[in-house]
Amino acid sequence: MNLELMLPLVIYLVLVLGVGFWASRHRAEGNFVQEYFIGNRSMGGLVLAMTLVATYTSASSFIGGPGAAYKIGLGWVLLAMIQLPTVWLTLGVLGKKFAIIARRVNAVTINDMLWARYQSKAVVILGSVTIILAFIATMVVQFIGGARLLETATGLSYQQGLMLFASCVLLYTIIGGFRAVVMTDALQGIIMLIGTGALLAGILIAGDGLPNLIHQLREIDPKLVSPQGAGDMLTQPFMLSFWILVCVGVVGLPHSALRCFGYRDSKALHRGILIGTVVSALLMFGMHLAGALGRAILPGMDSPDKIMPSLMMEVLPPWLAGVFLAAPMAAIMSTIDSQLIQASATLVKDLYLNYLNPKQEKLEVRIPRLSLLCTLILGTLVLLAALQPPEMIIWLNLLAFGGLQAVFLWPLVLGLYWSRANGPGALASMVSGIVSYGVLSQWGIKLAGLHAIVPSLTLALVVFITVSLLTAPPSREVRELFGQK
Repeated sequence: MNLELMLPLVIYLVLVLGVGFWASRHRAEGNFVQEYFIGNRSMGGLVLAMTLVATYTSASSFIGGPGAAYKIGLGWVLLAMIQLPTVWLTLGVLGKKFAIIARRVNAVTINDMLWARYQSKAVVILGSVTIILAFIATMVVQFIGGARLLETATGLSYQQGLMLFASCVLLYTIIGGFRAVVMTDALQGIIMLIGTGALLAGILIAGDGLPNLIHQLREIDPKLVSPQGAGDMLTQPFMLSFWILVCVGVVGLPHSALRCFGYRDSKALHRGILIGTVVSALLMFGMHLAGALGRAILPGMDSPDKIMPSLMMEVLPPWLAGVFLAAPMAAIMSTIDSQLIQASATLVKDLYLNYLNPKQEKLEVRIPRLSLLCTLILGTLVLLAALQPPEMIIWLNLLAFGGLQAVFLWPLVLGLYWSRANGPGALASMVSGIVSYGVLSQWGIKLAGLHAIVPSLTLALVVFITVSLLTAPPSREVRELFGQK
């Protein structure tokens, strides 16, 4: 094992564990649920931007996305830039109204907002079950990405890498809660920028410049430098589907939307939009371009998901490779911790407090212990599921993301901006969205060549509007709470 390579990684792991311990010692006094799950709504602009970028930038972005670019070519780099407005969309569409209303109703989870808007137990329960199942699937992807990274770069076995990675993430998330998650996200965002820049520079130097690398790609396959990509995969229906799935639909991802609860003030929101958009652009372009150009340097990769750590070992000196090793680790860990903390909040706050223990007996004793226990159990289940990884993790990640969007996008957006939106309409939209998405995905049905998310969101929108108009409108109190006439 290369100690020069491992040292920056060990330093990074010690840093994030230190942040977790620091956060556990600096929790605000008072409500444990408010502090553990949303950090007492105290994020500044930089932390808000970095936690949103780090949460969205995951194993799929740092491992799976570049793997797809390696396989398909420069066309995938162009396609990946569709994700550029995600921070602006999330904070712009949801940010201000979400924060105002969340403070009014004391919301800690996305389902708290759904309950305040729709007053429907069925909506909350369906939302809770969807979050837990989808997050388990996406966390499996992140665990696989972390383990493969360590396996490729350090010589550890897949199982050893998985255990090391999982232990570190679970430890700092459990002990530090939301405050540790967003603080480590800020650290991870900075490390991702440094690592991406270092790797891209190393690739350009190793390949004798960009023109030579593109020439080599053209020699391998001319379609690697065409907008359609190798295999003519990037058709118009596919690009439209990808735009919906990884850009517009991101507004409906609960773990991203939850970040709108936790910022401090309007100044932090505006600063977060600006910083987050710039950082997101740099990361998305750098990561995917590195994957595409990596085909010219390492043309014979058996698994595209291994291209980033393999490139790191090929083009960087060991100490700098160790810095880059920490970068995709940061991307992966920042997504897992966010989803772990929200899945735990869903179990404890949305289901246990609301339905299993509505009288909240011995709340001050049980909730902290139960929150920590749920986080540990969920992490252990994900660890066990990650022991048998699929070949390319990006498709499993996108499948889970699509399911979350099919359920949450319209209830969140229309609930904020349409006064006629009601509980029956939201429930019908959620059910029709997830059922159609599941059916189309399971049987590989592509209407007009479109990904399942496009017809599913279209159907969910039509059903939402139709059922809402055919049933009773929400009460005046609810409309006034959400600033609607």
